[in-house]
Formats: sequence, structure tokens, C-alpha cells
Amino acid sequence: MSTWCCIAIMMSTISTGVLSPAPQKTEVHEAYDRQYWYTQAQETLQKRLQYSTDKKPVAKNVILVVGDGMSLTTATAARILRGQRRGQSGEDTDLVWDTFPSVALAKTYNIDAQTGESSACATALLCGVKARYETLGLDAGGRFNNCASTIHSKVPSLVDWAHEAGKSSGIVTTARVTHATPAALYAHAPSRYWEDDSRVPPTVRKDCKDIALQLVENEPGRNINVIMGGGRRHFLPTITTDPEHPNREGRRLDGRNLAEDWAREKKRRRLRAQYIHSKEQLAKLDPRTVDYLLGLFEYSHMEFNAERGALVDAEEGSGTSTTVKADDPSLADMTRAALSILLKNDKGFFLLIEGGRIDHAHHYNNPYRALDETLELETALLAALERVNPAETLIVVTADHGHVMTFGGQATPRGHPVLGADTVVSDIDGLRYTTLLYGTGPGHSEPRALPFNSSSSTNQADAVHAAAVPRQWATHGGEDVPIYALGPMATILFAGVVEQSYIPHAIAYAACLAHHAKRCQEIINFTQPLIKEKVAKCVPPEVSSVSAAEDVRIDNPSGRRIVVASSVMSDERVPRSAAPLIATLLTERYLILSILKLVGFLRIARFILGL
Repeated sequence: MSTWCCIAIMMSTISTGVLSPAPQKTEVHEAYDRQYWYTQAQETLQKRLQYSTDKKPVAKNVILVVGDGMSLTTATAARILRGQRRGQSGEDTDLVWDTFPSVALAKTYNIDAQTGESSACATALLCGVKARYETLGLDAGGRFNNCASTIHSKVPSLVDWAHEAGKSSGIVTTARVTHATPAALYAHAPSRYWEDDSRVPPTVRKDCKDIALQLVENEPGRNINVIMGGGRRHFLPTITTDPEHPNREGRRLDGRNLAEDWAREKKRRRLRAQYIHSKEQLAKLDPRTVDYLLGLFEYSHMEFNAERGALVDAEEGSGTSTTVKADDPSLADMTRAALSILLKNDKGFFLLIEGGRIDHAHHYNNPYRALDETLELETALLAALERVNPAETLIVVTADHGHVMTFGGQATPRGHPVLGADTVVSDIDGLRYTTLLYGTGPGHSEPRALPFNSSSSTNQADAVHAAAVPRQWATHGGEDVPIYALGPMATILFAGVVEQSYIPHAIAYAACLAHHAKRCQEIINFTQPLIKEKVAKCVPPEVSSVSAAEDVRIDNPSGRRIVVASSVMSDERVPRSAAPLIATLLTERYLILSILKLVGFLRIARFILGL
């Protein structure tokens, strides 16, 4: 009996040693690879699908509407402005997405940033994985400005998934088509600033293509049916003048005109394609004869809606006081043209509509243009709703991140101008203040001053509202952003608080795309095998001296104050600690020693039993 007791005590000691975790001095961090986010999205999907009925409709078409920087506060203030422009009080006005049956919230943090940045947020929103600050189309393996890190970190997007299913695709944006949000659909870059080869470090230009070149040459960019927005400067060589601004030249150093290359490539493949660069050319477009369209309507970003059709300052270096009429097509114009082409595909389409300049106005503490651009985005969505059937089209409206604009007052009466000052003064300093204020940005002054002294639209359009903390450009906001959805599966899939990376997986489920195609194979069967893009051999790049100031510079230094984009590049990243690796090795060593002890004790036990 004592022999068995000894054996029991030994086995108990051994099991305790084996099952007890190894001592760790530091916490082991989660590996946020693409599989992590795919699994996380699948778990969220299953939680929502438990409330669905047996009938699960399929979204033939998908329209994703993104207001860049459209925080919940922005949507609320824009709603009031819409009503006040109609002569109403505004508070009870509804924007079109306010009437959608499904509303949710999305978390906008990045893998390495608490407050989201546009390209990383766009990667989550369009590719389904969280990304690192200022990287594009890459999972956690991508490192900022590191070409070699892109080899194994490229991730597919909603456009890839749509093309696999035989659907057409399109992008319409008021920003440059190579800018952070639209670029996440087709490009994989360790820096969002590599829009043309002049921004890519010289040592890696042969190994990592710039964003514009990826759009023209790589999958899925070369197969996107409709691409419309601004950004001609990244498609033209330095020796070529811009067609609308003769005093400006392209920025490409390789001597290539990518707009012409795009057209030639389509002709070589015997595809019906057309390149345009003006509103007049867009108006003359015959969608019956065009299946591929590239429209680059501005040198950089497209003009703000407030400037369209207005006279702007003389061109740089002109030496005269002449003015030029800014006559870009509206976002609604581009949306109608895009749908006239995409609707020809019986298998459906995916369309991204981006109000890209909401963000730019907010960076300059200019709520007039931010709200006006939000209302222009709504107009584009209304144009889309006139042409599609919501019973077969999933429409999702959201933002990539928020901003630090706040909205409040003290007993402000209903119908009070949303862009105006509160009816009472501060009970601390006795000064007036606007109901729309910013946490950071260029509007800071001591003592505080109102941004305008009259109600004229001109003054309001240029008004810079007060900020609590002085900065050259206002920062993004870290709060959750709204998701509005209409169409097949909308009320089931879009509810509660979700990770931003969940959104494209939910869209894929509703439309039976990619890894969710199996759910609809009995209903539709036109998926194609995944085509893996060949990855170029990369070498470690040199440290780039490119700064974000280049991205926000004013191309027309005529003295006129304009609102420009900004996104300040972060400082050099702190290397991830080696502690998780050390802890893992210690754990493995501890288990091995425990197993060896177990073998020794078993031999002793056999010896005792043999006695």
C-alpha cells in the first residue's frame, strides 16, 4: 500500500510541474497577423448570424461609401446644416443614411496607434486586417518605409474578392486616386506617401513599385473598371505639363506618362477604354462604348465643393492677375457615370465612393467645408440610390476615422446657426465662442477670437474655428465611427460595436465573396480561382528623408488661404520588445525538463513495482 502511495505522490508532483506555466517576467503579446483578424471577424459574424432567419439574401452589388474623417459629430452638424439651408431649424432633418435600418459603431485604432490614421484605417476597412500606422494594404508584418517587409505581408481587398466573383469594380473619390483610402483597394506599400517614384527611396525603386504604378500594372488595379478622382501629378513625368495647369509639371522621375500607358495597355488587351481629364469629357462619355474609364480631373486633390465653378487665383509663376475657373465634376456626376458602366455587368459590381476632402477641411479647423463636403457625399449617395435596387444592393456608409471637432453650447435655442457663435458668453473669461470647436489645430489664439464677424457665406467658408491646443494641423479623433447599412443582410450583420476590420468580411458574407463564397454556391456559381500576385524580390531600403510636409505643401503660393491635407508622419518606431520570444523559449525549456523528470520517475516506479 505504501508503494502505491509513493507512486501517487510522485505522479501528483510531476503533473503539477508539467501543467504549471513557466514564470514570465513580461506579458506575451498577441500576434496580430491576418489570420487573427480573419478569425476575429468570423467569430463576430457567427454571433450576429444566430439572430438571422433561414432566408439569407445575397447582395449582387455592393456600394461602400466612405466619408474620410466623417465623425459622428460631423454627421450631426451636417444634418443640421442641411435643414438650415432649406430654411428649417435643422435639428429634426434626416440625411439619407439616417433613414437606413441598420446602425453600428466601428473601432478605429491601428495595430500600433491608439488614434487611427487614414491608410491603416483604410486597410482595415477595405482589406479586413488591422495595419500599422501609415502602411497600406499590408498586415502586421509590414513596417513603415521598409520595402522588404512587404514580401509576405500583402493582403487582398474587397476589389480582389469582387474580381474573383466576376464582378465589375469602381472607385470615385474627391481626393487623389493614389491617396490613402482609395489606394488600399489596389496597392501594397510600406508608406502611404509613395504615390509616385519620386517619393520612393532610390535603392528600392526597382523592387517596390510606387502606388500609381501599381494601379496601372498590378492586380487588381489594372482590372478596375472605373477610376475617377484627382492626382494627375503622380501619373505624369516631370517633363510634361499638366493639361489644365500649364505652370505645373508631373512628378514622375521615370519619364513615363502612366495615363497614356494605362490606355495603351487596355488597347493591347482589346478592351474598350477611355482616359479623360475634364468635366466636359465626362459629360460626353457614352457608357455603351466604354467598359474601362480612367478620369483624373485635377493636378492634386479635386477642388472643394465650395470652389467648384468659382474663380480661383492665378497659376503659380504666371506673373499676371488672371484667374482660372475651377470646374471639376461633382462627386455625384462621377457616381452616375461610374454606375452607368458598372451596371452593365450581370454578375454585379463593387463601388467605392469616397468623400475625401471632409478630412482635409477638418485638419485646417474649417467646419464649413467639412460639413459641405459631407452634404456633397450625401448627394452622391442619393444619385446612386436612384440607379440601384436596394433589394439586391448592399449599401454601407462609414468613415475611416473621426476628428477632434466638438459640438455644444449652453441652452442654445433650436434653429440657431450651426456654424455660428453660442448665444451666451463664457462664464470664465466673458468671451464668445462658436458651438463647433476643435481640440487641436491652427485655430488657437490668446485671447480667443470668433472666426468671423458676419454671416456672409464667403466669410463662413474660410472661417477657422477655435482650437484648445495650437498645432499646425488638427489631429484625428480616436472615437468610434458610425456605420449605416441598407440592403441584403444589413440588419443582421451591422449592429453593435465591431472592429473596423470586420466590415469587409461582413460585406463579403452578404455578397458571397472570397472565403464566404461557399454559402451561396447553390444560388450563384461564378467564382474564379484566386490569382496570387507575383511578389518582386525586395531589398532593405535606405532611410527615407521624405517628410509629410511635402504632402501638405501648397502648390499655388498666391497668398490665398486654402485648406490642404495633412497627415504628419510619426517618429521612428520603437522596436518591438524581444521579451515575448524569450518567454516562449523559457516555456519550451521548462516543458522539456518536466518531461525528462517524468521519464525518470516512471523508471523508478517500474523498479518499485518490479519489487
